[in-house]
Amino acid sequence: MQTIKTLDLNLLKALNALLDERNVTRAAEKLSVSQPAMSGMLTRLRDSFNDPLFIRTQHGILPADRALGLAIPVKQILEQAQGLLAEPEFDPASAELKINIAASDYAMRTIVTPFLAALHHQAPNIQVNITLFNPRSIQEDLERGTLDFVLTTSEQAPDNLHTRALFDEHYVCAVRTDHPVLQHGQLDLATFCALQHVIALSEHTINNTPARALADIGINRRVSVQNALALPDIVRHSDLCAVTPYRLIAGQTDISHFPPPVNILGFTTTLVWHERTQRNPAHQWLRDLIVQSCQQT
Repeated sequence: MQTIKTLDLNLLKALNALLDERNVTRAAEKLSVSQPAMSGMLTRLRDSFNDPLFIRTQHGILPADRALGLAIPVKQILEQAQGLLAEPEFDPASAELKINIAASDYAMRTIVTPFLAALHHQAPNIQVNITLFNPRSIQEDLERGTLDFVLTTSEQAPDNLHTRALFDEHYVCAVRTDHPVLQHGQLDLATFCALQHVIALSEHTINNTPARALADIGINRRVSVQNALALPDIVRHSDLCAVTPYRLIAGQTDISHFPPPVNILGFTTTLVWHERTQRNPAHQWLRDLIVQSCQQT
């Protein structure tokens, strides 16, 4: 009984050329090999299939019944093998897949929301599952495939993962538009310290820099929340002042903002993914769409 161990892809290519050309010399030229090399491959083919395969004639070689029966299957195998080397194609409009994204509460508002709007129009059949990210398991979750993308900061992104900077963010002080403090004009440090403050403080927030900055100048926050998305509503309906990323309150006409009178370092929002999806055409397209969505907001 013959086994596949005696047969390789080059022999099938030789068989296909011999079937097409019906001449050893022309088949050798087609594959850019010497005539003796092609004759040697024909000998190996005969041994592998335990059949003469071709009969020599005055004008070349004539395929025997066994060779004729192999013609179509051999072409199919070679086409399939070639297909393995072809770059996979991705059509957003017809693609059906599911992706898992972990994001901070801040990133859900500023990145995920515009991304989903764009995705709905361009790739309506892609399903998206979004969870709050856990900074302690970014590496493991991406390696295992339970996550495809993480939206975080450059400081929280592990060094051995792929990253792409999305945009730089800065902090502002936000209050309601009719807040009494706005009557003071430019806010000095003493006035700032006298305000009642609310901040977001959680492992799911983009970072806890504001809390440290306030603590450094002796300010005890009056209110802390676990979800940064609550900050606009809180300041809208109170006299509290929130030190918040600018994009959380941008465009809200009933909230005013001003620069903090203390230095609070901003951050760079960052897209993180694993090497396993680096060359996936669908994921490449999705990464580009996330970047484009951030640039349009």
